[in-house]
Amino acid sequence: MASKTILAQKEEEVKKLAEKLKEAKVILLTDYRGITVADVTKLRNELRNTNSEYKVIKNNIIKRALNENGEHGLDELLEGPTAIIYGTEDYLEPSKAIYNFSKNNEFYKIKGGIIDGKVMTAEEIITLAKLPSRQELLAKLAGALLGNITKLAVALDAVKAQKEQANA
Repeated sequence: MASKTILAQKEEEVKKLAEKLKEAKVILLTDYRGITVADVTKLRNELRNTNSEYKVIKNNIIKRALNENGEHGLDELLEGPTAIIYGTEDYLEPSKAIYNFSKNNEFYKIKGGIIDGKVMTAEEIITLAKLPSRQELLAKLAGALLGNITKLAVALDAVKAQKEQANA
């Protein structure tokens, strides 16, 4: 049986993780089998750029932290080696980073997650990760609007030129 100090340490770890997960916009669970330390270091650096964290924590602690926040939808995914990724700012960029990493590492798998409070399957997360980023969508919108404004300016200039010719 575990000592009281070890149990207190684990309870504190659960409490800290639960606090972080409560603030998170994205929580992803992945199976990290078959990847090297160098690969994990590269992935952690990439996730750090998206203001996300990558941790390998015991499944039982993850489960208790999620349950403390009232999340029970991921319990069945907490089997085998599990890494948890969570971020508080954006859900798309960490999802994209994990998806792109899993494409290049055949053994690395997305198990599922929670995005903005909604439990999502691996397929749903992959679908979201394939979407263009917010910046890309804004650039496309700006391009479309600029194209229409340019066409309007050309049309107005042609009308002006016709009126000037008619008055001359």
